[in-house]
Parts: sequence; structure tokens; C-alpha cells
Amino acid sequence: MGAGGRAAHARRQEPVRPPAEQEREIRVHSAQPAASDPVAHATPVGAGTPAGPLHPAAGGRSRWRAYLALTKPRIIELLLVTTVPTMILAADGWPGTWLLVATLVGGSFAAGSANAFNMFLDRDIDRLMNRTKQRPLVTGELSDRQALVFATALGAISIAWFAALVNWASAWLALAAILLYVVFYTILLKRRTSQNIVWGGVAGCMPVLIGWAAVTGTVAWAPVVLFLVIFFWTPPHYWPLSMKFKKDYARAGVPMLPVVADDVRVARQILIYTAAMIACTLALIPVAGMGWLYTVAAVAAGAWFLASCIKLYRRALHPERGKLAAMKVFHGSITYLSVVFLAVAVDPFLPF
Repeated sequence: MGAGGRAAHARRQEPVRPPAEQEREIRVHSAQPAASDPVAHATPVGAGTPAGPLHPAAGGRSRWRAYLALTKPRIIELLLVTTVPTMILAADGWPGTWLLVATLVGGSFAAGSANAFNMFLDRDIDRLMNRTKQRPLVTGELSDRQALVFATALGAISIAWFAALVNWASAWLALAAILLYVVFYTILLKRRTSQNIVWGGVAGCMPVLIGWAAVTGTVAWAPVVLFLVIFFWTPPHYWPLSMKFKKDYARAGVPMLPVVADDVRVARQILIYTAAMIACTLALIPVAGMGWLYTVAAVAAGAWFLASCIKLYRRALHPERGKLAAMKVFHGSITYLSVVFLAVAVDPFLPF
């Protein structure tokens, strides 16, 4: 019998395993690293990425959409929501269409650069989290080199844009915002402390300073108060999201507060930051000379959002009353900030 015949005969003689045994083998080979020790299985930053994509993009997307996803456009939208009203307040009216457009474009470039750097640096933990597994560097749509070049170019363009078309004050503030998010938050804080999002959130407060400086060339007390509003808003906005996805963060070894603390402590901290945030929105009234529309909006929106945070705290204290519904607080925080800054934008146009 030839070699080919013997191989065929051996295959025919191989016993057929029961379906249950085959299923167990499949589960063994497809098992993921245990959640109890996520850091041990994570790829260190800078260690390179696997040869192929861990999570291929569902349905695929064009190259330009992959680059767009690298900038986290939904976060940029939220940042711009705070920039336009601040510029209107600084100008005590319409700041000029060209200046507004130039500032928004430059701000989008700066934020996109910071977000792209963030995805590059966090590509190892993004592979471990369900919430981030469709990001371009995880799916393999873009290479690490492409992301790094894109982030660097976008940052350089943003600073040059501000310097040439707006002013140097906004250019320096844009550079500071990028460095705060990339170095201070992503590299230094995110994986080391449960207060990462508190101090790292400073970068997200910078658009109000950039917007004010774009109009006036300097910074005053009013944008500082708005800066504090966003600073205290960040934990009540981000911690509910972290409560929802805390298993993801635990798997990736990121010590977000909801990962290292119980729900009661997290909800209590959310209440404290919410109270401080509301106090800052009210402090803006005398500091910036805000009118009745802003005053009513700040009080009403503050009371509404505070009530949702109190409800979250009560449910954390008494889990038998139902689910935490933390995402309601997350989405509510976006509505709250939008209402407050819309009032900031409208108030200067009123004659009283």
C-alpha cells in the first residue's frame, strides 16, 4: 500500500468522538483569558499588536471612516457644544462667523489629535473591552504607524491653524489640551489611580478657555467658572458609564472608581461632584452678569439632574428596589450640560 493509501486508511480508522467531547474541545480552544486576572493577559503598551485583527470590523468601513473613528467624533461634538456658547458670552453677542468657524475647525483638529493618540496608546486594553473592540486599531483597519502619523499631523495642523487664523493664546491652550489628555490622563493617570477621570478630565475643560481666548486674546474669571462647571461635571458624566461597563475596565486592568469601589461609594461621589457643579453654574450668574433665562435654566436643570443622581444613590443603597439605571444618569448628564450651555449662548442676546 502506498503512502497516500496508508494515510487514507488511518483517517478511516480514527474513532469518531462524541459530539459533547468535540464541543468541549472547541470551548477550550476559544476560551478568553480569565476575568480574575486581566492584567496578566493584556499586551503592554508599546509591545506591539498581534499579527492580525482580534476583532475584525463588522461589515467593514471605508478608510476615511476608519480615520474619522480614530478621532472619536461624538466626543468632539460634545466639546464643541461648550465652545460656541463660551465665544458668544465672551463677545457679548455674535463673535463673527469666520472666527467661530476657524475656532471650531481648529478645536476639532486638536481634539481629534488627542483622541487618536489616546487610541494608539490604549490599543492593548481596547482589545480586551467589549465597548472598544470595534476601534480601528483593534479591527486592523489602520496600522499603529498610520494612527501615530495621523495623530501627530492633526495636532501640528491644529496648533498652526490657531496661530495663523485665530491667535497665539488659543494655539498655546490647544497644545496644552492635547498634552493634558495624552500625557497627563492617558499615560500617567488612567492605569494608576481611581481618580483618573477627575484630574484627567481637565483636558475636556480646555475648550471653554480656548473659545474665550479666541475672542478676547486672554482668559478671565467667567471662562474659569465654566471650566470648573465642566470639571465637576465630568465624574457624574463618566462614572455612570464606568458603572455600566466596569467588567470591561476590570478585564483591562483599568482602576476606574466603579471597579475598585462599591456602588454606594461611587453614587455618593457622584452626588458630591454634582452639587459642586451646580454651585459653579450659579456662581456664573454674578461673575458674568447672566440674566434671568440662564438663571432659570441653571436652577431647573440642576434640580432635575440632582434628582436623578439622588435616585441612583438610593438604588445603590437599596438594590432590591431595582436596577441602578446608571446609563440614565450618563445620558442625563449630556442633556444637562447642553441645556446649561444653550442658556449661556442665548442669554447675551436678550435685552434684559
